[in-house]
Amino acid sequence: MQDLKKLLNIGHPIVQAPMLGVTTPAMVAAVSNAGALGSLPVGGLSPDRTRELIHATKALTNRPFAVNLFAHAPAGEVNKEETALMQDFLAELCFNFDIPYKRQDIDTFRFYYYEDLIEVILKETIPIVSFTFGRLKAEAVSTLKEKGTILIGTATSVAEAKALAQSGVDSLTVQGIEAGGHRGSFLPDHSLPQIGLFSLLPQVADEVGLPILAAGGIYNARTIKAAFALGASGVQIGSLFITANESAASEAYKEAVLHAQDTSTVLTRAFSGKWARGIQNEFMQRMEAKNLSIPYYTFQNQLMSLVRSHAHTHQIKDFIALWAGQSAGKSTRGSTHQIIASLIDMI
Repeated sequence: MQDLKKLLNIGHPIVQAPMLGVTTPAMVAAVSNAGALGSLPVGGLSPDRTRELIHATKALTNRPFAVNLFAHAPAGEVNKEETALMQDFLAELCFNFDIPYKRQDIDTFRFYYYEDLIEVILKETIPIVSFTFGRLKAEAVSTLKEKGTILIGTATSVAEAKALAQSGVDSLTVQGIEAGGHRGSFLPDHSLPQIGLFSLLPQVADEVGLPILAAGGIYNARTIKAAFALGASGVQIGSLFITANESAASEAYKEAVLHAQDTSTVLTRAFSGKWARGIQNEFMQRMEAKNLSIPYYTFQNQLMSLVRSHAHTHQIKDFIALWAGQSAGKSTRGSTHQIIASLIDMI
């Protein structure tokens, strides 16, 4: 098995998790400048916006960093009755909480998929591409590999890990149920995997001969060392960076993370239509109580976009997607450099 640090050209086997809406070029660069691996999330963004973020990151570091893609299946035919009922619910709820809501015409929705970003990644000579929510098509794998790109897939079960290994990835991020944010699960014929990291890690290590990054609930020396003992070659950490100075998270979001308890987070599809772990709030509870059918990921995510944006701007934590893992409450204030330096000292 190839050494992870050599594979990724980094000095320390720590990866900052890509967190769309939280991670900034300044955060990515600070992690990479410290000798670990920063990860820039661009899933669902346009090619132009992706290029802008890559350039902003390159302006701050000459070290390697990863670009993270979403590999989910394209949206199928929209269920207009389902989305109409969802918009009815959102309009009523927003009225009750004095939040402006504008109905959207779903026929005008424009979604960007990872295939739209391959050309940008190749032109920008990105050395490492990580991805989640699925597998890259064979053509995309071949095209990226021809340029020497290192590929890192995301698995939440042994079956997913084996499928990714067979597709030609160089490394795996193994995501336990403890992890914050969206689940990387993707096998359609399987129920949502809900296995903990420290149970999943050794099982994947026994089945797949690739360097493994452990993700989910890792926050201190003991959890890092436990991950290594169970077969990981490195760790991917996200929630600890939400409260960093360079984070794009709102102050309300940061405060919620800092005060999170071990029972604060739950799995939900309310905000995006895709399972994700976050700190429970009023919106999640109202959605669960309503028991509505939630539209597919891309549609629900778009329907919620204006609500999330308003809540972020106005610090309304009950309508912000407070994505966070089960150990998020162990976060502290500080610069990204301070956070990554403290993690490096733990290894």
